[in-house]
Amino acid sequence: MAIAKAERLMNLALCLLGTRRPLSKRELRESIEAYVEAFGPGKGAAGDDSFSRMFERDKDDLRELGLVIETVENLDGEVGYLARRDSNRLPPITLDAEEAAALGLAAKVWQQARLAGAASGALQKLRAAGLPEDVDPYEAHGALEPRIPVHEAAFEPLMLACRDRRPVIFDYRKATAAHPEARHVEPWALECWRGHWYLAGWDRDRGAERVFRLSRITGRVRSRGSGFTAPVPDVVTVRETVATWAGEVADRSALIRLRSGAGYPLRAKATKVRELGDGWDELEIPYGHGLDAWLVEFGPDVVVLEPAELRADVVDRLRAVAKG
Repeated sequence: MAIAKAERLMNLALCLLGTRRPLSKRELRESIEAYVEAFGPGKGAAGDDSFSRMFERDKDDLRELGLVIETVENLDGEVGYLARRDSNRLPPITLDAEEAAALGLAAKVWQQARLAGAASGALQKLRAAGLPEDVDPYEAHGALEPRIPVHEAAFEPLMLACRDRRPVIFDYRKATAAHPEARHVEPWALECWRGHWYLAGWDRDRGAERVFRLSRITGRVRSRGSGFTAPVPDVVTVRETVATWAGEVADRSALIRLRSGAGYPLRAKATKVRELGDGWDELEIPYGHGLDAWLVEFGPDVVVLEPAELRADVVDRLRAVAKG
């Protein structure tokens, strides 16, 4: 079905680009093989309605892909369609060495995602459009070569859902939970931060913005038919949100006891360290939203001294994990 639709759209695009005068829906229906086979003579009024719906969808799909389709009404009031070549011709593409290198680097970055093929094909088209022959966009431009790994199966369906503004359902396991739970989300944006992919969106069940780490999504991402219920913000700050929830944005301090030789990430963030003896140290660390979830990961190697609210949050999380 996907191949048939692609062929149908291609034939429709070629018809609209190849005509010198506007073509009516009737003429397009009689000229494109896929329409003839599906809505040929003898289909009746039901066939006319089905063709009209398919034609409108195909026309919208081509416009979404970037084809400029004009709607023209003749003297008899009949509506026709065409895609003028001058309106659908890209201007000449000229790239200098630095711009070509940036595009080559971007293609390398996506090597582990399905976008790799698209990126490679785009560079080949740029070469055909006049990219200087002495510029190699794949050439290494430094000792370090960046990569953005995409191992999570949820990446592609979520990327498409973000693009199409389509709500999704998936099972999500929080860091402190023993079992995943279903989340109903209106996806806004995906972003990679410190080697992990995150999804920002509107959590319908909680009625608030949430950020989800893709590696904690279990099972298949399912689509929902209904549209978005919450407005999409103009700017989605995934990294800032994750940093805040990870306790990296802090306006106060917490005092903890840490077992000697353990918790090196905590030690790296400590503003003060004091040896207590008996295999324990006392640390003062920045305290922000999400610090309780982070401290729980260190298990029995960490004891929260103050503030009392942080200690209570850590104890609650540990009890929840123990109950399973």
